[in-house]
Amino acid sequence: MLFRGRSTLRRITARGTAMAAGAVMAVTTGLAAAPVVQASPPAAESLRWAPCDAATKPGAECATLSVPVDWARPDGPALGLAVARRQATEPGARVGSMVFGPGGPGDSGVAMVVGNIGRFSPEVRRGFDIVSFDPRGVGGSNPVACSGDLLAERPSPELRSQADFDVTMAYNKRLRADCRARTGPVFDHLDTAQTVRDLDALRAALGEQKLTFHGSSYGTLLGAQYAETYPRRVRAMVLESVMDHSVPTTREFLRSEAATAEDSFQEFVKWCDGAAACALRGRDVRAVWQGLLDRAGRGELENPAKPGAALSSSDLVNRIAFRRFYSADHAGFATEIARMHASEPLPPSPTSTAPLPLATPVFCSDWRLPVRDYEEYASLVSLMNRTAPDLPYLLPIHMTAACLGAPTANPQHRLRVHGAPPILLSNALHDPATGYPWAVSVARQLGRGGVLLTYEGHGHGSVTSGPCMEGTVDSYLTDLAVPRRGTSCPAVTL
Repeated sequence: MLFRGRSTLRRITARGTAMAAGAVMAVTTGLAAAPVVQASPPAAESLRWAPCDAATKPGAECATLSVPVDWARPDGPALGLAVARRQATEPGARVGSMVFGPGGPGDSGVAMVVGNIGRFSPEVRRGFDIVSFDPRGVGGSNPVACSGDLLAERPSPELRSQADFDVTMAYNKRLRADCRARTGPVFDHLDTAQTVRDLDALRAALGEQKLTFHGSSYGTLLGAQYAETYPRRVRAMVLESVMDHSVPTTREFLRSEAATAEDSFQEFVKWCDGAAACALRGRDVRAVWQGLLDRAGRGELENPAKPGAALSSSDLVNRIAFRRFYSADHAGFATEIARMHASEPLPPSPTSTAPLPLATPVFCSDWRLPVRDYEEYASLVSLMNRTAPDLPYLLPIHMTAACLGAPTANPQHRLRVHGAPPILLSNALHDPATGYPWAVSVARQLGRGGVLLTYEGHGHGSVTSGPCMEGTVDSYLTDLAVPRRGTSCPAVTL
């Protein structure tokens, strides 16, 4: 989520946000007609597979699954879920289908299967058809569409007064109305509880009596709520980089997110103090970093992705630092800091924060994060900055501002799972987005059915972080071999 191995590339593609998410909104300039909807067919319809793009990505097959827009009205309007698969590489060893729950929210499961099948281990690919989908509102599954001009008017989350707070509330209301009109009826049914029902329809359409599932980051919320809703339909379930949807208050959500982000920065500083590969070795790393934040705040720091343009302090934290933390690329982060530190200052110029992860409507429908007024908002910002002094205005406060006034269909609650088989949770000790305490909490909520596999390293995404992690997860998925409680795997050398 806001939230991200055998290799660095795999850790990067495991993300999800926290929230460097894939785009879910189709940005439009004119008011487009809402998608045409039809009556929903039976959810257990068979899938009609055809090559996705045989010319560039041979082997991937795509299909569309029709599901109700609102599962409370199964005979009402329908939407088509985009689905993709790659069949098991060794048909004689095939166990069944494994469904991957993408992160973000907003990541495309279809893109993962079509373009990044290396995300999954050879053993899992040998025994399973790898299947995933674009969740409702994402990619090929009736994506949320909003006015590009209106999106560009987003107020800064750095609110300075009650007037700023009121402007943000009014803007959010206008944006929701615009997106609803452009997107159609699915806009009000984007929450994970609806996607749980979509996932079960996919299980049935695949012909699987029980679900084998691997959810990453935001996909762990989908997996956990599936196990809660359909516990006896689970065969095996891996929850990787675990989200805790029981965090009850806005304050605790933001505090926990700030704490896990700051932990990753502190781990980077600790590494840099002792690693010969650190381009900042021998310097005061925090002072150098603070200097970059100050330059960014004055509009004097060049954006590495846009030469000549200024980089905002928010983007320095949420785009530059987090990209490296997600992939546990300490050496690359140090080199990037050193290069920016040595660069010539730009003439002071205005900066603008990059657009929010475009899965905001999905997030807002799952998280109730109320804020009464500017005074409370300012106290929350202060709390985050005290908790993460090196990382001001982290992405979760952006998301909180974007969700002000939004209805929440699927608010936080403690899990109640009864009758499911053992569920394997996987988390790094130093994950920048889904902190280890969240994984511990979810394992406790699952009771005897929750088994936590600890990766004693860094990064967002851990199931292919070295042979110990990969082998343990592979054995669980393939042979239902549940590791002993307390099992941990050593960190892979950075």
